[in-house]
Amino acid sequence: MLDMKCILLFLSLVCSLSVSAQYCSEVWSPDNGDGTYTNPVINADYSDPDVVAVGDDYYLTASSFNCMPGLPILHSKDLVNWEIIGHALRSQFPDSVRTQHGMGVYAPSIRYHSGEFYIYWGDPDRGIFMVKTKDPAGEWEKPVMVVEGLGYIDTTPLWDEDGRCYLVNGWANSRIGFNGVLTVRELSADGTRAIGEPCIVFDGDATGNVTTEGPKFYKRDGWYWILCPAGGVAGGWQLAMRSKSPYGPYEWKRVLERGKTTMNGPHQGGWIHTKYSEDWFIHF
Repeated sequence: MLDMKCILLFLSLVCSLSVSAQYCSEVWSPDNGDGTYTNPVINADYSDPDVVAVGDDYYLTASSFNCMPGLPILHSKDLVNWEIIGHALRSQFPDSVRTQHGMGVYAPSIRYHSGEFYIYWGDPDRGIFMVKTKDPAGEWEKPVMVVEGLGYIDTTPLWDEDGRCYLVNGWANSRIGFNGVLTVRELSADGTRAIGEPCIVFDGDATGNVTTEGPKFYKRDGWYWILCPAGGVAGGWQLAMRSKSPYGPYEWKRVLERGKTTMNGPHQGGWIHTKYSEDWFIHF
């Protein structure tokens, strides 16, 4: 099974109020300066993070919902020290004259394929979208609707060795009347449109893993892997499942749990396999 180390992201506000009512704050640094780090590596609101490793560099994005600019792009050389280098969405998409609270970008995934960076996300009111670029710090192309429909959230593509592309996603109960299941379908080789019907590969409710969502799709040593949270944000856990086929059947196991800590999670995140053959997991 996985040998994963855990990097924790969570939202925390650290402040002090002096007698004179002046606001004072301290800048959080996870880097201890001696080759070690202290969680959280990002002490800010980056829910549903995903990370991709490209050579010596790591790139992270996260949910932005209706906030603009959207799809923040962060860069790191060590998975500990991060900086914002841009945004993949420069304006509210689709364009609207009013703020769309509770709508927009849900749990994006970032991938690198054939020299280009891709971000996929689900908009539960419209469908699944994709943007891409050759320079993650530069301009991203206009969003492409890959799948149209209600309820789509938390989606990740996977390009196989034979060039075929697959997509996994979760579902929003608030939009379509059910959740807790994960589905996989085939996309065109360029990842721009669906060419197959969704196939249910995991039923969280049937396995005691309610609110299964946020799947991330990988292939390692001939195995298709899906990592995803279940049980809800407050007290949930992380699942790892694998199969020899992208359509299953998948064997699964709980690999991370909250334990005795008072912190939420472990919830959505990304599995990073470095060029040094190390495995890390970054989540909120």
